[in-house]
Amino acid sequence: MKHLLGGLAAAAMLCATPVVAETTLRITLQLPLASHLGQNLLMFKEEVEAKSDMKIEIYDSAQLYRDSEVPEAVGAGEIEMGVASLTRYVGEIPAVDLFYMPFVLNSEEKVRAAVKPGSPVRQPIDDAIRETGSHVLWWQAYGGSVLLSKDEPLSGPEDMQGKKVRVFGKWLGEWVNVLGGAPTLISGSEQFLAYQRGTVDIGMTGVSGVVSRKLWEVMDAITVVNNADIEFIVVVNEDVWDGLTDEQRDILTTAARNAETAVRDYMSEFEADAYKQAEANGMKVHYPSDEEIAAWRAASAPVIDAWLAESGDLGRQLLDAAEKF
Repeated sequence: MKHLLGGLAAAAMLCATPVVAETTLRITLQLPLASHLGQNLLMFKEEVEAKSDMKIEIYDSAQLYRDSEVPEAVGAGEIEMGVASLTRYVGEIPAVDLFYMPFVLNSEEKVRAAVKPGSPVRQPIDDAIRETGSHVLWWQAYGGSVLLSKDEPLSGPEDMQGKKVRVFGKWLGEWVNVLGGAPTLISGSEQFLAYQRGTVDIGMTGVSGVVSRKLWEVMDAITVVNNADIEFIVVVNEDVWDGLTDEQRDILTTAARNAETAVRDYMSEFEADAYKQAEANGMKVHYPSDEEIAAWRAASAPVIDAWLAESGDLGRQLLDAAEKF
């Protein structure tokens, strides 16, 4: 009887012990899960869940938040994690738009040096974003900026004069202004109709967007200017991050580094293939000569001066570091 009572008491104690819920981290993404950024999140999810009791839930296609809402939502703790275009932090940290400064980071080698974890460009940006309440887990490559046009490719900055140009950021708009164009802010999902209807004359996007949105159906030519580099970042709420165990943070960090390497290597290969797909679908692809790039760069100089005036010491620090690459 004593053994029975002892067993019942032990069972009762076991039942009274609270069950510790598994850690669930939700991620908001504006793009479809089928996009290369979505697939990159799936890679991260699979590694984390295979190595821990953490669960990753991905809400794609802006089900929960638009891209512009992600920094505030994650920083305020409304959601644990999110993916946002780096430029979405420009309101609080103007220096992040170093990546949109014309022709500063206009090669893959320069971009890779700038985004390398701990680099003199990336680390100050990661630190500044932490001040907004978010911890940067990894950066996702989206490729260099290209210009789209009807009929013929653009031959130089003079071709922007008087043209309406689709942009997706403040300083890209300023660049268009400086070159004599009229910037029009249009979301990625609305590009196709804007080109089809003639809302704008010139498009600006990543070449991956040309393929995923089949923009060859509404535009004829690509000018590979690489005037800007498009980066997304995956962030986690700082309080959530601090509340995880050391082991959980180590697992997330390792999975993030693996995902970052994979997406950047993939993007390099994908861009090369995307240009081939565009040509196969009838688009003309123009790679500007060194002389043409020099003309674009010279005409763009006032943009950098204006940005430096607004971005302060951090902007100057990042530009000096980038120019050494």
